[in-house]
Amino acid sequence: MTLAVITAPHAGALVSAKRAGVTLPPANAQFDYQIGGDYTPPKGVRVVSRDRQDPPVANLYNICYVNAFQSQPIASELAYWRKNNLVLKDASGAEVVDGGWDEVLLDLRTDAKRKAVAAKVNEWITGCRKSGFQAVEPDNLDSFSRSEGLLTPAHAIEFVKLLAKHAHSEGLAIAQKNTIGSEEDGSIGSAGKAAGLDFAVAEQCGEYNECQDYRDLYGNNVIVIEYTTRGYRTACNTVGAHVSVVRRDTDVTPGGPYQAC
Repeated sequence: MTLAVITAPHAGALVSAKRAGVTLPPANAQFDYQIGGDYTPPKGVRVVSRDRQDPPVANLYNICYVNAFQSQPIASELAYWRKNNLVLKDASGAEVVDGGWDEVLLDLRTDAKRKAVAAKVNEWITGCRKSGFQAVEPDNLDSFSRSEGLLTPAHAIEFVKLLAKHAHSEGLAIAQKNTIGSEEDGSIGSAGKAAGLDFAVAEQCGEYNECQDYRDLYGNNVIVIEYTTRGYRTACNTVGAHVSVVRRDTDVTPGGPYQAC
């Protein structure tokens, strides 16, 4: 059941900004997160994020979700990464898995492997552009934190540079997905923006009191997704007047619970 929309952003916020030849999502525009499956957006939505295999929505700003750092738990996709020796393995030869989502991590430790992974991911990004999306959201930038110490933030940044360059060549904006901590504490910090990322898609920044950190880096070009009442209220109260904030259920169920402020 869809919950009532709380408020809509003021009309003046709906003008998209231009940067580096690409169009950014309109700041503080009503947003919906549909990466779990597509459905008719709630009334007032101006920006939507959908999986790369789902169609964009006519007359809205569409962000294309791509799992760039891990393999989707889809047999054909995982078979491709395995066949090309691009799955991350530990010293015993076991594949390194993100247990939360049952996703195998990709091996980004060398320049050659990063280029090989990027070749496939960039095919998907091109597909996003051909489908009619205006931006791309490469997920799992923080895979290094689940890699048993085999991957580093530096590996992630060198890889995302390849994606950002290609996205921009396709006329697409590209998002930093999560991971706002500082380089000093082993996170991405400002290195993502320096690598070419244009805006942020931040999950649970209200829950973890990080929303202002994203604003400090990307201004109002931030989209926030919360999954708890506390996180949603915090995000709305702290940054909701300036950036897009939405509450969805953890599984991002098609047509499931939805609020926006």
